Amino acid sequence: MEGPWEEQSIVERLRTGDETAFRELVRRHHGAMVRFAETFVPGRAVAEEVAQEAWLGVIKGIGRFEGRSSLSTWIFRIVANIARTRGERERRTVPTMNLSEELAEEVPSVPASRFTGPRGRGAWAQPPAHWSDLPDQWVLSESTFERVAAIASKLPETQRRVFVLRDVQGWSSTEVCTLLELSEVNQRVLLHRARSKVRAALEADLAASS
Repeated sequence: MEGPWEEQSIVERLRTGDETAFRELVRRHHGAMVRFAETFVPGRAVAEEVAQEAWLGVIKGIGRFEGRSSLSTWIFRIVANIARTRGERERRTVPTMNLSEELAEEVPSVPASRFTGPRGRGAWAQPPAHWSDLPDQWVLSESTFERVAAIASKLPETQRRVFVLRDVQGWSSTEVCTLLELSEVNQRVLLHRARSKVRAALEADLAASS
């Protein structure tokens, strides 16, 4: 995220048609925009088209940017609006889970079998692996990052968006709540569920390879 003074300078330069400022903005955000768009649309190619259309929206709309949110949040909101429309058109026949259903999921984040006691209400029987306990070469490998992307692609839509923005893009909870129009509590629940599912799948992979 840009600092307030840097952001103001970029906005002013964009408004004067400064191509260098625009190229710098594209360099910083294009990859993240494509990844975010992928949480709405089926496939990388469509996500790239969404990002390209969003950049046109940025160019046309920068004169109307009022600074009520950060420049990044404003840009990603343009991506979300375009991607949501495109995604609905591309996947009209595919049923999706809405936010209330995602928040009301009956499936526990961690299986009861991981605990001792009746109905899994005791202490940990199988504690979760910590990142520090995993082999460095496994955690840092390209195949692991590809596996995380594959797991994330199967998460319910809003969980996936929160996970991508928080854990891939490094956005703060406040920024994510603003962009996705979520309460802090809902954002925290969605992120916890997404992280738990990704971690469980990675633990299973590690166990299978050991």
